[in-house]
Amino acid sequence: MSESLSNHPLILASASPRRRYLLEQAGLTFRVIPSTIDESSVPVDPPEDYVRMLAEAKAMEIARRYPESWVIGADTIVLIGDAVLGKPDTEAQARQMLKALSGKTHRVLTGYCICCKAEERAFSETVETKVLFKALTETEIDWYLSTDEPFDKAGAYAVQGLGSFLVKRIEGSYTNVVGLPICEVMEFLLREGVVKR
Repeated sequence: MSESLSNHPLILASASPRRRYLLEQAGLTFRVIPSTIDESSVPVDPPEDYVRMLAEAKAMEIARRYPESWVIGADTIVLIGDAVLGKPDTEAQARQMLKALSGKTHRVLTGYCICCKAEERAFSETVETKVLFKALTETEIDWYLSTDEPFDKAGAYAVQGLGSFLVKRIEGSYTNVVGLPICEVMEFLLREGVVKR
């Protein structure tokens, strides 16, 4: 699909290589200017609101600096029950997360915001995907930890990488689990005329 930008350039307010890849796969042309907001300044509860508000804060920070641009901000978290699983700092944390997810269904929430200051337009929402993990053996966990893939991923896994073998079933958007619900993002960009053929 060949897409070209309308009058305003598009900016991704995230350093995530996974979000960048998803937008590139959608055929978009954009710049990457990561947000530098303090994430601890946003209240965590409830998680559905937290990821949306964090995405809004990231997008708005960049939009204030580049008011003529359309900016995409996003944030993704993994939830097992009421517990938020962030990125593990140690092998022990990663192992604990994988054991907690083993054989269970968890939720992946991505909040995203698309805004343009000059157009006085902003849209944001939270998309949820349910992911069922297979029951993991100690051998499988040991092998996956040895790949080093879990250590910069929320929930200690990458569905688009080696971690694909952990996932038995996905209910909802696959790209949402990767880090950005492309279906919903493209729907907005096309509807608003931000992206044109």
